[in-house]
Amino acid sequence: MVYIILIVLILLMISLYNALVHARQQVKEAWSNIDTQLKRRYDLIPNLVETVKGFAKHEAETLEAVIKARNVAMDSQYASTEQRAKDESALSGTLKSIFALSESYPDLRSNQNYLNLQQELTDTEDKIQAARSFYNTAVLSLNSKIESFPSSIFASLFGFKKESFFELDEAEKKLVQEAPKVSF
Repeated sequence: MVYIILIVLILLMISLYNALVHARQQVKEAWSNIDTQLKRRYDLIPNLVETVKGFAKHEAETLEAVIKARNVAMDSQYASTEQRAKDESALSGTLKSIFALSESYPDLRSNQNYLNLQQELTDTEDKIQAARSFYNTAVLSLNSKIESFPSSIFASLFGFKKESFFELDEAEKKLVQEAPKVSF
């Protein structure tokens, strides 16, 4: 009887440990998906900036701000999740300023290269949002396992750490929640 209880306990320990490892791997996979989309966005931005430069020569300050935000975001790829979220939010804000420039330049709005790049970036932003959601779900699962009994015992014993959510800052939340303005 004692052997059966011991075997059950060992199987429970193995099961809890494997669940924690699986949850941690899901977080890593989810972060990798975010990283892939962020790199795609980084690659698209210079093309968008060059296209806009041709139409909006005196908007150099806006374009420089976008490039600076892109470079800061790229440099923070090994920073904490919180810092990366902050840097990516700043980049998203500056990208919105380029899209706003198209309102002042009708020729830019009708340029096929600009429209294609804008669509690519919009698609990429949507994919980043989906990847963030998947990441945050994976983090929630891992953090719940780390905090729940009895897996919390094994989590602390084997050095599992809680992960941070990838959250929007207040300015980006406002941009996401605002409805587009349509005028005729």
